Amino acid sequence: MLTKLRSQFSRLWLKTWSLVFTEMSAQEIIWLLRPGSHISLLSTRRVSMIVSRVRLIAILFAILTPLWSLLDIWAFPPEIWHGLVAMRLIATAGFAALVLSLRKADDISPLGAYRALGFLLLIPTAFFLFSYLHMSQFNLHGLQEAFGVGYAYLPFVMLAGLSVFPLTAVESMGFAAPMLLAQVAAAILKLPILDWPTFAASFWLLMLITAVSALAGLSQLAFMIVLVREAMRDGMTGCFSHTSGAELLDLQFIISSRSGNPLSLVFLDLDHFKRVNDEFGHDAGDRVLTNAAEAIRGSVRTGDILVRWGGEEFVLIMPNTDARQATVAIERVRKAGLGNRPDGTPVTASIGIAERMVDARESWRQLMEMADTRMYEAKKGGRDRIVGPLATAGQ
Repeated sequence: MLTKLRSQFSRLWLKTWSLVFTEMSAQEIIWLLRPGSHISLLSTRRVSMIVSRVRLIAILFAILTPLWSLLDIWAFPPEIWHGLVAMRLIATAGFAALVLSLRKADDISPLGAYRALGFLLLIPTAFFLFSYLHMSQFNLHGLQEAFGVGYAYLPFVMLAGLSVFPLTAVESMGFAAPMLLAQVAAAILKLPILDWPTFAASFWLLMLITAVSALAGLSQLAFMIVLVREAMRDGMTGCFSHTSGAELLDLQFIISSRSGNPLSLVFLDLDHFKRVNDEFGHDAGDRVLTNAAEAIRGSVRTGDILVRWGGEEFVLIMPNTDARQATVAIERVRKAGLGNRPDGTPVTASIGIAERMVDARESWRQLMEMADTRMYEAKKGGRDRIVGPLATAGQ
């Protein structure tokens, strides 16, 4: 009974989110809630965006933070501004160190992006707590009191700043929580003289700002998910696009190199495809391409990745597959057929196979060049055949 109720609640929750983000599937809605199931392409782009925005904000703060010291010196007596200026210089050094650590954004992992964003938020949080404790020791009046009140608004600025990052719901709450706790800690430190109505009103406003920032971050992430989805797939055949295929191949090559497992790459070029377009029109050619893609997908494993490389060219990425296994699998694809032309004759392909370990390639581009070269050998050898590192299979 409990499992059934939990399942119904889960469906209702996803349906509610789907009404808010109407262009998204149930799986994509889950991507908005937590980051654990993000595909590599989305994760890579999101990390890049988070890091670039952390770097931009850190540069801005590294410039503005020391400049604000001039106002502290002008507004406060030495016993107050000495501590504030010293802390500002420490904060400036922290922002500068963060900028320097993010010079090579391409090498940063999702965990590294979390650390960068956490450090960016930690610096002003620490400064807020210090300034709050430091100025509470003095009786401020007039202009000094006005400037002192301004420091109390720092958490509002920080929470509003979360809106510029494409964060999931879990991440937004996780990064907002320390800042909200800092506000609570500041109130506890002032407990004997705490103005409860003022604190309650300001904390409620902080919660509202947190909610708005979280929604803004989710909206950015939702837009990014839709863009990645559109960029990933070829609209006609449903295969991965050239760009996303290259990124996936790069990732699989890295995984294969690190793990020592084989990685096979198959380059398929449909034979005499130009004749189909010339004789029967482009609509017929599109149907041939779509049918060929469906036939290939239907004959390979779920974990194999089919990419429309361009025109009538397809690339099949086969992780954990050696040259012999790839040859057997592609021979099975050939025998199952790639569909028919409009005149009823079977569609055939010239196929080249390359494997990272057997061919001793040092990059995915070299592996692609080898598969491409062998595909042209298949064409020169009479088409409708496979050329690989082990053997050649023909009609």
